[in-house]
Amino acid sequence: MSRRPESTNAIDCSDLVIDRIGHGMPTRAVDGVTFSLAPGGLICVAGPTGSGKSTLVAALAGSTDPSVKVVGGSAQVCGVDVRRPGRKHRILTYRTGFVPQGAGADLPPRLTVNEVIAEPILVRERKVNTKALSIRVATLLDELHLPLGTAAKFPYELSAGMRQRVAIARSFVLEPRVLIADEILANLDLEVRPVVFDAITRRRKEQGMAALLVTNDADFIRELNAETLMLRGGHVVARGVGRDLLWVPNAESDSRR
Repeated sequence: MSRRPESTNAIDCSDLVIDRIGHGMPTRAVDGVTFSLAPGGLICVAGPTGSGKSTLVAALAGSTDPSVKVVGGSAQVCGVDVRRPGRKHRILTYRTGFVPQGAGADLPPRLTVNEVIAEPILVRERKVNTKALSIRVATLLDELHLPLGTAAKFPYELSAGMRQRVAIARSFVLEPRVLIADEILANLDLEVRPVVFDAITRRRKEQGMAALLVTNDADFIRELNAETLMLRGGHVVARGVGRDLLWVPNAESDSRR
C-alpha cells in the first residue's frame, strides 16, 4: 500500500468529516469540507453559531478534546495526517500556533505571563537558555503592545484584552508554520486590533506563516483581503474574497429567510 505524499501546503482538507461525541449519539459537526491553504496564505472561516467553525479548527490544530473526532475524509496540516497523527502529533502541535476560542480566559492561572508564553518551549526542551527565552518573550510582549512588566504578572491581574494578547503571544513563541485561531479578536479594543493584524501580516510576509482564522468580523476580513469560507450546518455554503462570495445553489437565498 503506497503512502500518501506529504503535502507542500500548510493545510489540505478533502471531504473532511468531523463528529462531536457527547453523552448521546454523535453529532455531525463538519460534513465534507474541502480546501487548501498555501504557505503564507490566509483563509477566514465564518458562519453562524453551530455551523462547525470551532470544531473544524480544533481538529486541524490537533486538539486532544475527546469529543472531537475526525471520522471521514482526510486532512494534512504541515504534512501531518490529522486523522491519524500517531507520534507525529507532537510535530503537528509544534508547527501549529493555536488560539482556541476563549483562550484569554483559559490561561493557566498559577503561571506568570512569562511562564505562560514560554510554556510551549519549556515542555519540549530539557535545556533552555533562560536569557534568550526571556528576550523572546519580551519581544513578543513589545510587539503586541503589552508593557514589559506584564511578564511578572499573573493572568488574573490583567484585563480580558491583555489576556487575549498573551494567548496570541503564546501561539507565536514557537514561530509556527501556520496560525489557527478561533475568534482571535475577542475582547480586543479597536485600537489594538491593528497590532494583531500587523503581527499576522509580518509573519506571513517574512516567515511564510499561513493563517486560518475563525471570525465573523466583516471589516477585519476585508482589511485582510482574505479568502473566506462560509459554513452552515457543517457544510461550506460559500467561498470567495471580500464581498465576492460564490454561493452554492440555493444557499444565499436560504440565508436570507
